[in-house]
Formats: sequence, structure tokens, C-alpha cells
Amino acid sequence: MWLEVIIPPRATLVPSNTADTAPTRRDRHIQRIVDTGRMSWQAETKYGRRSKGETAMARYKGILGDRLHARSLPAQQAEAIIGVTALNRMLDAGRPTSVRSA
Repeated sequence: MWLEVIIPPRATLVPSNTADTAPTRRDRHIQRIVDTGRMSWQAETKYGRRSKGETAMARYKGILGDRLHARSLPAQQAEAIIGVTALNRMLDAGRPTSVRSA
């Protein structure tokens, strides 16, 4: 499944289209943000999924390093699986257990 690449425009956004050309994808995003607001646009485009993915990769690289050390593809796959398993265990150890009261 291919996802459309969505990069949020800067806060100082200005449409780039002119009257004689069709609006670009960026211009359509800008118009949607103006019409509905940035948070609504992020919900429509599922921007949160991208943000979560970027955060997960930054966490992985920050803790385990930004490159794989194995040379062969099967060894790299095993290294990545071990790294993700270790990262998930660290996250589970630091996550509080919430209990609903009354």
C-alpha cells in the first residue's frame, strides 16, 4: 500500500499558484488548512501516523544507534528484530500500569 507523502506547510504559508495554473497539491493542503484549521487537516491526512513513525525511528536510533552493524541481509533482519524487541521491553518497563478507581 502506497501512502501519499504529506509534509505540513510552514506556519507562514503562502499559496504559490497563480490564476492561470491549476492549484498544486501544496496549495490544496494550504487551502484546506485555511478552511478547516491545522488540527482538522492533520486528522484528515492522518499526519499523526507519520509523526508516530518518525518518533519511533528517532527513539530506535537514539538508543540503539543509527546504523546496522551486520553485513548480510538475514543478519541485518535479525539485528533489527532484536533491537525492536529490546526497545519494546524498555518501553514496557517504563510504562505505568493504570487502574481505574471508582
